[in-house]
This record gives sequence, C-alpha cells and structure tokens, in this order.
Amino acid sequence: MIFKRCRNFRLSGIISTGYGGSFQNPLGNIIGDAGMGYYQTAYPIYVFLLVFSTNGAPAAISKMTSERIAIGRSDEAHRVFKLSFILMLALGIVASSIFFFGAEPIVKALGNPGAYYAMISIAPALLFVPIMAVFRGYFQGMQEMAPTATSQLMEQAVRVTIGLALAIMLVPKGIEYAAAGATVGTSIGPIAGVLVLLIIYLYKKSKLPLKNETQDTTKESAGSILKTLAAIAIPITIGVSILPIMNIADVIIVMRRLQSVGFSAGEANALYGQLTGMVGPVINLPMALALSMALSMVPAIAAAASIKDAAFLKLNVRLGLRTAMIIGVPCSFGLMALAEPIMKLLYPLQAASAVSSAGCLFFLSIGIVFLCIAQTMAGTLQGLGKPGIAVWGLAAGFVVKCISTFILTGITDLNVEGAAIGSTLGYITIGMINFAAVKKMTGITFDLKLSVWKPLISGLVMFVLVLCAYKGLAGFIGNSMSTVVAIGIGAVAYGMVLLKIKAIEENEIGMLPKGEALVKLLRKCKLV
Repeated sequence: MIFKRCRNFRLSGIISTGYGGSFQNPLGNIIGDAGMGYYQTAYPIYVFLLVFSTNGAPAAISKMTSERIAIGRSDEAHRVFKLSFILMLALGIVASSIFFFGAEPIVKALGNPGAYYAMISIAPALLFVPIMAVFRGYFQGMQEMAPTATSQLMEQAVRVTIGLALAIMLVPKGIEYAAAGATVGTSIGPIAGVLVLLIIYLYKKSKLPLKNETQDTTKESAGSILKTLAAIAIPITIGVSILPIMNIADVIIVMRRLQSVGFSAGEANALYGQLTGMVGPVINLPMALALSMALSMVPAIAAAASIKDAAFLKLNVRLGLRTAMIIGVPCSFGLMALAEPIMKLLYPLQAASAVSSAGCLFFLSIGIVFLCIAQTMAGTLQGLGKPGIAVWGLAAGFVVKCISTFILTGITDLNVEGAAIGSTLGYITIGMINFAAVKKMTGITFDLKLSVWKPLISGLVMFVLVLCAYKGLAGFIGNSMSTVVAIGIGAVAYGMVLLKIKAIEENEIGMLPKGEALVKLLRKCKLV
C-alpha cells in the first residue's frame, strides 16, 4: 500500500525529471560551469512559472470547470476558460515584457551582466507558459488528461532538441551565446506546447459541452471568478514550489555576495553555475519523487477529511511520512557517500568543475530527506484544505535560507557551498513546520521507530557499504563503473535491510510493478 501512490506519479513530475537528466547534464558538459551560470540566471524564473503552469493554475481551473459541469453549467465552465485565458495572457505579456525590455538592468542588479542574452531569450517562455496552464486546466476539468500529456511531451522534446543543438552551434561564438541558445530552446518548447493544445482545442471545440443544461441563468461576476482562481492557484503553486523558490533566492543573493567578498564576476558566475546548473539537476530526481508523492496524496486526504473518516485520514498521513522517509533516506545517504564520484560520472568533460561542485552536492543531499517530508506534509495540508499553512512554512524556510545563504556564502572558504548549506537549513525549517502543523491539526501520533528510525538504520548500512564498494573498486575498474556498481550494491543493501528489520511488509511489496514476482523471488531467497 505504501508504494501505491508512488506509482501514481503525475506525468509532469516524471517528464521534469527526464528533462533534468536529458538536457542539463549534457548542457553542462557542453558549456561548462561558466555557461551554466549564465543559463541558470534566467532559468529559475521559467521553472517557477512552469510549476504554476503544471500544478497551481491547472488545478484551480480544473476544479472550477468540473464544479460547473457537474451542475449542468457547461456555459459557465467555458466562461471560466475564457476569463482565465484573458488573465493569463495579460500576465504573460507583462512578465515577458519585463524580462525582455528590462533584461539589462535585471542582470546587472543580479551581478551577472553576462547573462543578458539568456535573460532576453527566456522572455517568450514567460508569455506562453501561463497560456498552457489555461488549456491544461480546462481539459483536466473535463477529465481529458491526454491533451496535457501530449503537450508536455512535445514541449520537452522541442526544448531538449533545439536547446542542445543551438548550444553546440553557438559555442564557437562564446559561452554567453551558447547559454542563450540553450535558453532559446527553453522558450520554443512552450510555444510548441501551446500550438499542440490549440490544435486539440479547435479539433474538439464542436464536441465540447458549451450549453446551459439547467433553468438557472445567473452568471457569476468576472471579478468573483478571477478572485476564486487566484485564491486556489496561488497557495497550491507556492506550496509545491519549494525548490524553485529556493533557487530564486540563490539567483538574487549568491552572485553579488561572492563578488562582495573578493571573487571576480567570472569566478562568481562559475561557482554559481556549479551550484545551480551542475548540482541542481542531480537533486531533481528526489525532488520530483517527493512532489509527485505529495500531489498524489491530496485526493485521498481530501476525501477522508470531507467524510470525516478519521481512521482513514490518519492512515494516509502516517503512510505519507513513512514513504517520504523510505524514499528520502537512500537518496540523501547515497548522494552523500558518492558526491564526488557522481559528479565526475555526470560531467566527464568538465572534470575540474565536477570535483569542485561535489561539496555543494554533499550539503544539498543532507536536505533531501527533509525536502521529501516538507513536500509530503504540504500535500497533506493541501488535502486538508489548509494550503495557506504550507505557504507560511515556505515563507519561514525562505527567510532562513536567505539569511543563512547571505552569511555563509560570505565566508571565503565556504563560498558557494554556503548557499547549499542555506538551502538545507531552509528545507529542514519547512519540513519541521509542515510536520508540526499536520500533527497539530490531525492529532496524529506517529510510530517513529517504524517511520523514522528503521529507514535511518537502513540508510546508514547502505552508506557504509556504498562507500566501501566504491573505494574497493575504483582502483580496478575506474570511477564510472565503480560508481554504477556501488549504486547498485547500495540499492540492494537498502532494500534487504528494510526487509530484514520489517520496515516494509510483504503485501506492500506486492503492490509494486511486478511485485508478485518479486515477492516470490524474495521468498525463495528467504528474505520475507
């Protein structure tokens, strides 16, 4: 049962993870840490809007659309679509104009003038991403999930193909232009996504329910509709935007802070590129797992709360914490144990930068388990109808992140690793606040031995075995093979220890893909 939700991952989370692995890693090898510094000055702004496009706005529009269709007011559902489109188009035009016409003062204010071309190149994306949200939400409200999936696939395929191609073509002209080329791909992707959605909409328009099927002819005011849209979308977006918001803090603080303590603009940009452009994608996988898990919890929690089924509610919340720990612990311990080998494996063409960035990965890895808890508890709060509490938790974590990053990045020996430590402190703050809020609201008592200590023990055993395996093999088969083998050994060891100390039950394993076959194998090996 514990893994049932994890199989129900949203397509957006899976695609985002694939994008991180299939785009930013090769991009880092092509343009290096300096190029990634320019690229990452613009990219976090897009990521935040992408979260809004894939989670916040579609969820709000979907909810408002489905509610109106359910009572026979399909005409009002389509009116929600039209008003949302006008609002998002206006927001997109404003955002795109600000970052296009204001690119020069913005990058100067951020202390990274070399990112000028990348900032200009991101502007079209800021126009089209909000428009995608409207179409996706409207289709989802009618229980049509295929248009969203199709547009996401097209968007990602175009982004990766064009972004990498332009980066390679423009490298001879300079790293600044190569970074801008990659950003152009990021902008063309949403344009392709919107075109796909528009084609589907026009094809389906004649079949869409657009008529009033009731005797009720009243119309909700435009202001009321837009107010409701904002009230639903904004808390959801902020609640699931922990990582993007932390990255925006780095954009604002890190470059200028490094330069204030003696680093040149070029050195600061390269260090910033290592943190956000090279280490960041490695954190994307556990982040996507945590986010998908949090979002998949919302319907079950909401259903239990709506029918006041306290037992089912508590079961789901406990399973949420347990799953967060079981997923987060091996990610944290594994990346901590193999921080430098993993960076060298992923960035073989940028060996010096890979070694230099390993410290950032180590410190960020500590925070992964708290990030998983933070996202899971945020999903629980959303399901309980209290997304605003998660917003306050994120605000507190953001303040901790900003203060600690400013102080620690100013320590020359730590430099950009101070920002990684600041992020981890922010994740801890958010995780603990969200956890305390859920505990207080539900009155749940948690079995800490089962949910916390058993995964931690399994993680410690895995950590030691992974470290020993890598060090024992590296001298014989090289870094890449020894890293892959050590990861495999760690995964097997973690799973076996979980089974031995009964942190996972046999019926839960059976719910995994091919779970029944796995249970039979484990029985033969006398592991269950």
